[in-house]
Amino acid sequence: MGKIVAVHSYKGGTGKTIISTNLAVTLAKLGRKVCLMDLDFRAPSLSTL
Repeated sequence: MGKIVAVHSYKGGTGKTIISTNLAVTLAKLGRKVCLMDLDFRAPSLSTL
């Protein structure tokens, strides 16, 4: 069964994208299947990494 991990904060600039990206990379290196999504529709920043 898959698991969902959410990184959330109401305030911008708290490092959500960096933490999410590093977590996804670490899990992928451990052989896990990973799907990383940026659901901030007002200011998405995942594509800049």
